[in-house]
Amino acid sequence: MNIGEIAKRAGVSRSTVSYALTGKRPVSEETRRRIQAVIDELGYRPNASARALKEGRTRTIGLVIPPAGQRLTDMQLGFVASVVDAAARADLDVLLSPSGGEHDRSFERVVSGRRVDGVILMEIRLEDDRVARLLDSGVPFVGIGHTRHPEEMSWVDVDYDTLIAKCVHHLADLGHRHVALVNRSAELVAAGYGPGHRAQAGFDRAVAERGLHGVRVCCADDVQAGQTCLQQLLAAHPELTAIATINEAAVAGLYRGLAEAGLSVPRDFSIAGVAARHWAESVHPPLTAADVPADEMGARAVELLIQRIADPATPHRHLLLAPPVSLRSTTGPARPRP
Repeated sequence: MNIGEIAKRAGVSRSTVSYALTGKRPVSEETRRRIQAVIDELGYRPNASARALKEGRTRTIGLVIPPAGQRLTDMQLGFVASVVDAAARADLDVLLSPSGGEHDRSFERVVSGRRVDGVILMEIRLEDDRVARLLDSGVPFVGIGHTRHPEEMSWVDVDYDTLIAKCVHHLADLGHRHVALVNRSAELVAAGYGPGHRAQAGFDRAVAERGLHGVRVCCADDVQAGQTCLQQLLAAHPELTAIATINEAAVAGLYRGLAEAGLSVPRDFSIAGVAARHWAESVHPPLTAADVPADEMGARAVELLIQRIADPATPHRHLLLAPPVSLRSTTGPARPRP
C-alpha cells in the first residue's frame, strides 16, 4: 500500500496526502480526517525506502538515458522499466532525461535545476564527462555501468568481460576454432563505451587461452547493420563458424545474413551472446546467452540511490553481476566450412 492508493481512496491528490503527512502545507481539517481514516483502515506505514528520504525534497529521481534520436535496445528498455517500477514502489516519480550532443542542456538542467533528489545514469563510458559533472555538483547519483575508476561512484553493472569470455569458452568447447566478436557501434566503442571495451578484453583473453582464431568487428544497433556485418564477416573470413556478441539489436540481422548465405543456426553456425533474458527467449531461434537481469539491476540502482540521498556520506557500493550462460537453440558442434 502506498500514498497513491491512499489518495485514490480518500478522493484527493497524492500531494495532498503528502502534505497531510508531513505538514509542509496546510490541509483542511476535514480532508486531514478523511485521509487519516483511510490510513487507519489500511494500516499504512511509510516503507523503509520512503522514510529514508528526508522530507522537503522533490521526491523525484532523474534517469539519464541515451539520446532521444537513438532507438533504445530491449535491454535498455528493461533498465528504464525496472527503474520506474522500483521508484513507484518507493513512492517516487522518475524524470527521464536524454544526454549526449544536443541533449546535454537537458542533462545540465537535471543536474543544476534542483528538479530531482538524485540521478541514475545509464550507458556509462570509461571516461565519462557526465560522471565528472555529477561528482562536481554534489548531486547523489548511481550508475548502471561504471567508469574506468570504479571506486569513484556507486554502481550496478554486468561483467561483460567475464560473460563474453564464457561465451567464447562455450563455443570452444563445441569445437569452434574460428570465432568473431560482434560489438556495439564503432562510434560507441571509439567514445569509450564501457561494455564494448570490456567485451573486447574478455574476448581477446578467452581466444588466447583457447588458442582460437578470433576477429573483432563493430556493428550499429539495427537489423540491417547486423545483416551487412554478417555478409562482410563471411566474405573476409569464410572459415568462421561462430559469433559472440553484446549487440542484441543486430542479432536478427545476423540471423538474416546467415539464412541468406544458406547457413542454418545452429547446424552450420553458432551464436552466443549477452542479452536481456525475455528477449533472448523470444527471438527465433532462442539465443544462447548470458541473461542480463535488467529488473534486478534497475531495482538495485534505485535502492542504492535512495541510500545515497538519505546519507550522501555513505560509502560507495558496487554490484557486478555475472549470470550463467543459458543454453538455448543457437549453439551446436562446429562443422568445418566446405
